[in-house]
This record gives sequence, structure tokens and C-alpha cells, in this order.
Amino acid sequence: MADDWLITKVAVAQLCATPDVSENLATIEQLVKHACGEGAAVVLVPEAFAFLGPEKVKRTILEHLPVEPHAAGGPILERCRALARSQRCDLVLGGFHEDADDAHKCYNTCVHIGPDGAIRAKYRKIHLFDVSLSDGTQLRESACTLAGDTLVTTQMPFGTLGLSVCYDLRFPYLFQGLVDQGAIALTVPSAFTATTGPAHWHVMLRARAIECQSYVLAPAQHGHNWGKRYSYGHSLIIDPWGEIIAECDDGDGVAIAEIDPARVRQVREELPSLCHRRSLE
Repeated sequence: MADDWLITKVAVAQLCATPDVSENLATIEQLVKHACGEGAAVVLVPEAFAFLGPEKVKRTILEHLPVEPHAAGGPILERCRALARSQRCDLVLGGFHEDADDAHKCYNTCVHIGPDGAIRAKYRKIHLFDVSLSDGTQLRESACTLAGDTLVTTQMPFGTLGLSVCYDLRFPYLFQGLVDQGAIALTVPSAFTATTGPAHWHVMLRARAIECQSYVLAPAQHGHNWGKRYSYGHSLIIDPWGEIIAECDDGDGVAIAEIDPARVRQVREELPSLCHRRSLE
């Protein structure tokens, strides 16, 4: 680990996004400003932060992500860039509805915007949420979303952050791969369902932290988003020993904690399980 990494205050935001883009972005602005006012240098917001609603409506708000870091984008991206610049923070957009030049599908993309407004990293969600639950919930993300195929990390003041989105949480090898690329913290921005959340959310997030010996930063949607869609909430920050060090209550809000690279180093030295991995192929 680099010696110049810094203890950094980070925040995970929690909101209930709806089909109202303007209202969602106004809420995000309030939450980010509050977090930065409390000293956060890095703020992470949930999957689908700008819109959760009917697919036909989502098609109307899709935006391309520019190739060049400072090139102009659409109104949602530019509003988020202005927010990062005004608050001088690293802002991670947990799930951006990225236009894919496809008549029926888009990408679900996690985007890191730096304090200067530049796009620092883009990760397209690899694992798509196709499920039929016993309570009647049926979701087919693959019907409207294209899967990514590349692991992505990005640099933060505290060191390397590994990017993921929601359903990726259920695939430990993805996070092991991010650790192999140097990650000491992992983000899991989500819109976890109210059905799966009570049984799986805390358990799996703590497991990823323990097995990867990394911080886990999990901003989440909460509440009734639209129609029959309800999200679980409980945005979390977990340390590399698996302890929950910050958690959102019900409703909109932020959870804030410090990321200490020395804590990661300590855990990995005292219990060197990452060094004990073996290939069984």
C-alpha cells in the first residue's frame, strides 16, 4: 500500500428515487451538500439515483457518457459534475442510466466524478438482476440493460476503490478480482429489494468486507419507489474486519465514517487470508 494514502471521511447517501428526475436530483444535491458540510471528501450515491420508474419513461432520460474526461455530457451528468465541483468532493454515481445506442437497452453504469468535474472512471454493471421471487416480484434487468464485462477500480484520497453495482454483490469472485487490482475499499451502490434485503443485505456486505479485508461502502435506495417497487435501504459502511461502522436510519440521509488505509494494512497483516488463497483449477 502506498505511504501517501490518507485517512478520509466518506459518506454513503440514501434516498427514495421515483420517476421524478428533478426531485431526485434535488434530493441528491441536499444529501451531498450535507455530507460535505460534515467533512466528507468522498460521497457515494445509490444505484438508479436519478430515476426509478417505468422503462418507457427511462428511455427518454438516457444520456451518453463522454469518452474524454472533461467533454460535455447531458443535463443529468452536468448537474452532477457541477455538484462535485461546488462541493470539491469525489462523487460516485452509483447507477447512471447510460445510453447504449440500442433501441431497447442501456447500461447501468457506476461513474466516478472528481472534484474538478472530470469523469475518472466508468464501470458497467456485469451481473444483471433476473429473478422471480415467491412474493410475486419478477424483475428482468437483462430485458432492458446490457451487461458490462470489465472490472474497474479508481483512485481516491484513501487509495484504490473497486466499483460494483447492486446484484454484483452476490458474486464474490468479482470483489476478489478488485482486490487483486489493489482495492482497499469496495462500493456496492444498490436498489436492493425490500424482499431480499432483510435476509441478505447485511450478511453479504459483511461477508465481502471480511473475505476481501476491505472497507465496503454501500449507498442504497429505500422506500416505495413506484408501482410495486420497494427498496430496503440501510446504507452501510463496513470496516475490513466486518464491523458496521455507520448505517442510515429509515428515510433519506447519509452515513459517514473514516476510511483508514492503516486499518486495512493491519487486518491483512494479522490475518493474511488473501495471501493464503490457492487456485484449485
